[in-house]
Amino acid sequence: MYQRLRDLREDHDMNQTQLAKLLGMSQTGYSKYETGENDVPTAILIKLANIYNTSVDYLLGLTDEEEPYPTAKH
Repeated sequence: MYQRLRDLREDHDMNQTQLAKLLGMSQTGYSKYETGENDVPTAILIKLANIYNTSVDYLLGLTDEEEPYPTAKH
């Protein structure tokens, strides 16, 4: 999962500081997600999936399908 987070960030031409700003956190805090030092909270996983237009399952490595699921109707 952690390598996938890094790869997606780099594929979107962002550095950790830019992505951390989008997530409303510090670069150091985000860096710990990419290295696996800290677990990624569900709310951050959802934000990342939205930023990258993919699914949380893809971020977690549960699927290799990058396409997001259809949006739930609330």
